[in-house]
Amino acid sequence: MKTKYIVNSVLAFLMVNQLSKAQDIHFSQYTETPSSINPALAGVHYNTRVITNFRTQWGSVATSYQTIGLSFEQTIKAKKIKGSYFAFALNVFKDAAGDAKLKTLNPNLGISYIQKINKQMKVSGGLQGGLFYRTIDVNNMRWDKQFNGYEYDAALPSGEPATPRSSITAYDMGGGVNFNYAQSEKFFSSKDGNKFDFGFSAYHYNIPANSFIITSEKLYTRYCTYASGDFNIPNSKNAVMPSFLYMRQGPSSQFIVGALFKFILVDQSVYTTNKKPAAISIGSQYRYRDAIIPQVLVQYDKYAFGASYDVNISALTPASKRNGGLEIMLRYNVSPGYGRNLGRGDTKASY
Repeated sequence: MKTKYIVNSVLAFLMVNQLSKAQDIHFSQYTETPSSINPALAGVHYNTRVITNFRTQWGSVATSYQTIGLSFEQTIKAKKIKGSYFAFALNVFKDAAGDAKLKTLNPNLGISYIQKINKQMKVSGGLQGGLFYRTIDVNNMRWDKQFNGYEYDAALPSGEPATPRSSITAYDMGGGVNFNYAQSEKFFSSKDGNKFDFGFSAYHYNIPANSFIITSEKLYTRYCTYASGDFNIPNSKNAVMPSFLYMRQGPSSQFIVGALFKFILVDQSVYTTNKKPAAISIGSQYRYRDAIIPQVLVQYDKYAFGASYDVNISALTPASKRNGGLEIMLRYNVSPGYGRNLGRGDTKASY
């Protein structure tokens, strides 16, 4: 019984007193949360894209942490600039963590400019701005000093410093650049569907406030670099999708690497919309010294469904019992495609 209070106390202490050292909201299926790793990815892959993400974790240690993401992006043709177009993006991330009800709300608007180098390559730059809003309920915390030897006693003093405020509101800004190579305008194909992305981004470079206790504490700038690809296996209807993501935020860092093996069930056609492409991908990611993450991705026409589960292997394993986080992703592409068809701003399918 006492162990539970100690674990909860440690987690609460980390949340309240070390928020400035914590990392941002993150998802294991990072290739399906483009706005969280680079604003320059908006409009690069699809004319219109809507993604929703849900993640729950640490339910076996304390109150589960839940994260929700929703993003929308739309391309607009730049008529006066040959081979280029813009994309606008709207994304909202919400996080609720632990018994202290630590909540984060981060709505953002983004814009990206995409310049085509040729039919297969393009570069893009993006900016993102919005609000950073965080709240906490310190009255809901339970501390080790409030354990009277038999049970939790709320009347006992916690011995912890008081928090002068229960919310933080700040402006937030970020930006990045991305390079994209796509062999064809098909979004997946067993013959000419090779594609590759590489980029760099920075979030919170205006360094917003991030403390309930010390007003001078700021949120560290988060730097991201990543690469992802989709490469056909010759003489087969299969492909390999390797990827990696490295993030650095103050003293904290995260490195995740892995790959999916894709089975293309129905090839995409550029001649007819009656033939609906379909594929299923299975693989795993590895978050350095933290988790092994089995993952599955199912794609059918303009729809995609992804699921993953973090198997915890960190020092928290005795408490977590290797239970980590379940993550679900749903994606809808109004007009999927690659290459010259992107950026038209129409509603026609690009295949």
